[in-house]
Amino acid sequence: MLGFLVRLLPFWIREPLIILVGTVFGVRILFMALVDGEGWVPAVIGAVFLLGAALRVRVVVHALRARRRPAPATEAELVPVTPAPVTSAPVTPAVRRPVEKKPNAFAQASFAIGLFAVIGGALWIEGKLPEDGTAATGASRPAACRLDEDEELPGAYRSTPGAVTGADLCRALNGTELPELLGTPAERSVYASGTDNTAPLTDRKVAQPEARVEFETYTVELSATYNKLTVAQYAKLTTYGDGRDARKLTVLGRPALLTSDHMMKIQFDLGSGEGASGPVEQGPLARTLTVAFDGKDRGGSYDLTVWSESGLLPDDSALVDIAEAVLPRITRGARGQD
Repeated sequence: MLGFLVRLLPFWIREPLIILVGTVFGVRILFMALVDGEGWVPAVIGAVFLLGAALRVRVVVHALRARRRPAPATEAELVPVTPAPVTSAPVTPAVRRPVEKKPNAFAQASFAIGLFAVIGGALWIEGKLPEDGTAATGASRPAACRLDEDEELPGAYRSTPGAVTGADLCRALNGTELPELLGTPAERSVYASGTDNTAPLTDRKVAQPEARVEFETYTVELSATYNKLTVAQYAKLTTYGDGRDARKLTVLGRPALLTSDHMMKIQFDLGSGEGASGPVEQGPLARTLTVAFDGKDRGGSYDLTVWSESGLLPDDSALVDIAEAVLPRITRGARGQD
């Protein structure tokens, strides 16, 4: 359909428009291939666009030369005309036909360039318009949540009233305000996922959905554990270990506990020869905020964990702000209601 409409345009509009479009697309695709490292396929496509634009330029140049060159005289014009004998018959005056104006090539080309500029400007303005309120605030769009939709939901979720899924947690956690709450407003999430796990050592009888959002600086995990362990009981358990960094507080009117622990680091050799398998090592330090499901602390909790490969951690107030923003919007989706 687009090709048919282009063919309907006059020659001096169609050809400059095709040249401009081919040149812009060719340069842009070549830039993506050579600078952004997109590979050789975009480079070939960009070269084809530029070659097509060059051929169109040659066609336009030939057409301009043909218009400026005077047409060769025909044989009829070269044969001398014998004057006819003069007669006394009245001469009928010849009817003067209006001179047919030829199209102005420069005006048509200028119109085509102006039309292309208007279209390009409209596309540029559309790209600058706010989408879902994110562009107006300068926040970047987060990465889409990766979910295991084809995987069957464990029976622990169906037997637990009100249990949410990993998709529900990921939708709540992966918000546009999360980088700002972490203190890195210029970053955007590079990975987000939600999984429908079960708690370890429970024979798959305790639902424990998890969501993870990764940034260049921090990684954030949100999980929900549907067991009978209260936050108060968990706080007592921390006193038997290294509970120096543990701190009790209240979040959203619910008992909460801040704790610190090291992540586990496991290295595998997948046959590439770049690394070797080794024992489990101590990973970077992580800070976790555990919040009870309700104000009465009747069992079960949300765990919000933040860590970074560099070992840097945000302030505890950042975890509290994230919990206060994320936990109220956790709702059960369609899959959680099956």
